[in-house]
Amino acid sequence: MIGNGITKWLTGVAVGVAVATSALAQDQYIPILSYRVGPYAAGGSGFFGGSIDYFNLINATGGINGVKISWEECETEYNASRGVECYERLKKNNGGASLVEPLSTGIAYGILDRVAQDKIAMTTLGYGRSDAANGQVFPWVFPLITSYWNQAAGMIKYLGEKAGGMDKLKGKKIVQIYHDSAYGKEPFPVFEAYAKQLGFEYIKIAVPHPGNEQQSQWLQIRQANPDYVILWGWGVMNPTSLKAAARVGYPREKILGVWWAGSEEDVIPAGDAAKGYTSMTFNTPGNYPVLDQIRQKVYAAKKGNLEDMSRVGSVYHMRGVTAAILWVEAIRKAQEKYGKGKLMSAAQIRWGFENLNVDEARQKALGAFGMFPTVKTSCQDHEGSGAVKVQLWDGKAWKAVTPNWVVGDKAMTRAMLEKSSAEYAAEKKITAGCMAG
Repeated sequence: MIGNGITKWLTGVAVGVAVATSALAQDQYIPILSYRVGPYAAGGSGFFGGSIDYFNLINATGGINGVKISWEECETEYNASRGVECYERLKKNNGGASLVEPLSTGIAYGILDRVAQDKIAMTTLGYGRSDAANGQVFPWVFPLITSYWNQAAGMIKYLGEKAGGMDKLKGKKIVQIYHDSAYGKEPFPVFEAYAKQLGFEYIKIAVPHPGNEQQSQWLQIRQANPDYVILWGWGVMNPTSLKAAARVGYPREKILGVWWAGSEEDVIPAGDAAKGYTSMTFNTPGNYPVLDQIRQKVYAAKKGNLEDMSRVGSVYHMRGVTAAILWVEAIRKAQEKYGKGKLMSAAQIRWGFENLNVDEARQKALGAFGMFPTVKTSCQDHEGSGAVKVQLWDGKAWKAVTPNWVVGDKAMTRAMLEKSSAEYAAEKKITAGCMAG
């Protein structure tokens, strides 16, 4: 399902690599650090399936001003050490990687210093190290759309509005049940700052990987009797949480999930226990012209990446399409500066990422108007948005709860990321500054 549709599996000591046998030096090559097996397979297969579907759509419609996309896929199983190995295996192939997207906080941390040394832009779409939004310290990292810190800020803003005002959170009790990993701990600073500022009690409860045993955690939650529970889960942890909440009688209407706990694969296995549950999202649920184009020009031509076509337009698939749109737009932006219809280097694409402007007009042209927030990046802002939405599972489909994009206290999160990135720069002896184009 890569390049000309021929997939060849090579098995190494720890990982398998799917090789695009049709990859050519004049193609824009993108390594895919995917995970399609294990407890997090639904997220990996949906996201990377969506990305590859968009690549095939671009190739079917003439490429990026004539430049086609090629890719290779390496199975990480969402394992940090395997992810690093996959990155090292693929980064120099086919003329060198254009960019990389690991879709894993652990892997992203594992290759953070490597991408800077290798001069390959890494995107961390809606996850990863939040202070990497400061491009003066992290010139090669792009936590595009919204970081964990701004998502956490959006969560508290939504819960404040739900309570009748931010001041109404004083004296409330909020539990964060989280995946016990770097990913799960990423929002701690934001929730702790808000708890101090607004006067609510913040309780953290960890769930060990992979998360299919949670009886003791939910007994703790029942005993604490919080006003709200923030579910910061991943993979099998999420439906397990919803079913466990139902067993102890905790109302699902009081649970608000991170966006990695907000897919069809998270709620359908939980059955009735998920109906009425809300989660964050950086995509507005629904159908869009770009998804219809994928169905008509990719799947109708038997080039779709997913075996189950009904997953086209699902949450994870839409996120993968969104990521690929931003990757292609960065390459297109680079071509505007360095040569339309030419193969772009990784350094040139980095400049493209730093100068993205996917506004409403551009979204309309791409058939993706309203599908994700508008994105405008700069050296100082590698995130480009910071906006989120809340969605509700009605038992059959996700529906947007907030009609408009929600933005939390960005002044607070900006101050936090400035402080954190400055500490990182001092530790790594980095002289902060904007890179020349």
